[in-house]
Amino acid sequence: MKLELKNSLSVKLLRVVLLSALIVGVVLSCAQIVFDAYKTRQAVANDAQRILDMFRDPSTQALYSLDREMGMQVIEGLFQDEAVRMASIGHPNETMLAEKNRDLQKSSSRWLTDLILSKERTFTTQLVGRGPYSEYYGDLSITLDTATYGEDFIVSSVIIFISGVLRALAMGLVLYLVYHWLLTKPLSRIIEHLSNINPDRPSEHQLPLLKGHETNELGIWINTANQLLVSIERNTHLRHEAENSLLRMAQYDFLTGLPNRQQLQQQLDKILIDAGRLQRRVAVLCVGLDDFKGINEQFSYQTGDQLLLALADRLRSHSGRLGALARLGGDQFALVQADIEQPYEAAELAQSILDDLEASFALDHQEIRLRATIGITLFPEDGDSTEKLLQKAEQTMTLAKTRSRNRYQFYIASVDSEMRRRRELEKDLREALAREQFFLVYQPQISYRDHRPVGVEALIRWQHPEHGLVPPDQFIPLAEQNGTIIAIGEWVLDQACRQLREWHDMGFSDLRMAVNLSTVQLHHAELPRVVNNLLQIYRLPPRSLELEVTETGLMEDISTAAQHLLSLRRSGALIAIDDFGTGYSSLSYLKSLPLDKIKIDKSFVQDLLDDDDDATIVRAIIQLGKSLGMQVIAEGVETAEQEAYIIAEGCHEGQGYHYSKPLPARELSAYLKQAQRSNAAIL
Repeated sequence: MKLELKNSLSVKLLRVVLLSALIVGVVLSCAQIVFDAYKTRQAVANDAQRILDMFRDPSTQALYSLDREMGMQVIEGLFQDEAVRMASIGHPNETMLAEKNRDLQKSSSRWLTDLILSKERTFTTQLVGRGPYSEYYGDLSITLDTATYGEDFIVSSVIIFISGVLRALAMGLVLYLVYHWLLTKPLSRIIEHLSNINPDRPSEHQLPLLKGHETNELGIWINTANQLLVSIERNTHLRHEAENSLLRMAQYDFLTGLPNRQQLQQQLDKILIDAGRLQRRVAVLCVGLDDFKGINEQFSYQTGDQLLLALADRLRSHSGRLGALARLGGDQFALVQADIEQPYEAAELAQSILDDLEASFALDHQEIRLRATIGITLFPEDGDSTEKLLQKAEQTMTLAKTRSRNRYQFYIASVDSEMRRRRELEKDLREALAREQFFLVYQPQISYRDHRPVGVEALIRWQHPEHGLVPPDQFIPLAEQNGTIIAIGEWVLDQACRQLREWHDMGFSDLRMAVNLSTVQLHHAELPRVVNNLLQIYRLPPRSLELEVTETGLMEDISTAAQHLLSLRRSGALIAIDDFGTGYSSLSYLKSLPLDKIKIDKSFVQDLLDDDDDATIVRAIIQLGKSLGMQVIAEGVETAEQEAYIIAEGCHEGQGYHYSKPLPARELSAYLKQAQRSNAAIL
């Protein structure tokens, strides 16, 4: 490749060097001229002082004797100097003894020199007599015209400026020639050799070492470049072998670059082996485009290929969630989602793919939309081999297309129905609060000291317009996932506090309200402020609101949970640990948490009379609570025998169907009144 002169590094360097030298020369010359101007002004002052010193004595004699003729002679002597424009001898308060002046000299450079040196400068010396009294007689004053000095200054400045610039340019040119000789010229020779290198066999023609540059940077660069050429040829050879090997294996789709069916089967075999060993689910999704043949006919097959490429790129965006991605052929793709726990994870992936296709593809200034149908099979439920899972996924996709397109379909109808119901519930859940579909029921908590209700637990219910009553264990996890749990939780707290205020006003002033907190709520920074505001709004006394947090929720982040629980306790709330015994908390953790009550999970209470292990756990929890100074309440008490057992072990409170099922507020009010009357009758 031939280098153009305008792009030559030498030419660019010459421009830069000469321009830099010119700037430096101008700056230095200007500095010298400024200094020369200063010296010229000093020369004017020195000459004036010399003239005054020369004519001081005769001027003093003339002024002392008041000899006007002698004074004029002195003035005429001063005017012999062509720079003197004005002179005078005399006392400043009297008529001058002698004085004279003449016009300023004509000069073409006065417009410049007058700015630098001033047009004229006046100097004065006092005339004092000799003797012991040194009497003052008057002044000798002269005014010097700077034109003569200015002309000399201009000539000197021109010489300084031109010589300075020329010296700088000469120095820059010398530096350029040195650079050109030491670097540019050797680089030009290297370029000539580089142009002779064969790209296919770069190591055949290596760069020769330049004489005199064997050990400097150029020599090192040439040796490194030669090593690089050898490495390039070796790597190129290896790459060609790898490409040929891949082509022979034919494991990748030619158009999209994705693995083909054969490669997918190998990848899926490994995934299934790992999943079987770890006992994890695997989902296989078969994605088939809807009416892709019509798109090819409407536009062109080239456009269809471009669409497949674009679709492959969109599918790759989900690679973080995939174990494998492949093109099965035509308009069908396969995605493998490994290590999933629940089928809904595959449903979420399928829906996200369908959502991605909502955005159109821009090809050749045209907006083209694709629709797809997805068939889903699960390992191990739908098959234990790669062949079965792929076959059933394709069959499911084909079957789904015959019914309704642009959707996903599970191979097992019951699982598919469950996933669709879950998705519908999640969608409806976002509007349930605004549509006032939630309501609270309350279950009493009984103190074993006097067998009277001392608290109630608020439990949320969802009355769905189509599905009826939806259990909390179904919609609470959905609310935690989509973020609506914060608003729902604040609504529950508000309704519970409002109802507690009503019961207090009815005379049940010692009644306590227990409200469950989800893990998401517990870690919400605004929760302490919300609780504090509600206690103030409804004028509830401290420790009348009890917040229940699950053991597993606490263990997710013990340090953060401890901080949030402290904030809640400062707000005036009691803290209870719910479902105790189902998690993995240790005694050291419990001691570090600000807890007031331990709630035994109902799964241990229900079978404690028949299962020795459950009885041992219940007994241990009660003793643990006592040792930590906490109240212990048993959940799920359904029989008198269960009640008698936990009372004998020292449990403080109980809750369950043995006392009452969860009731609406009005029915619970009647329950509280009846309990109050019963206790009064006993007393």
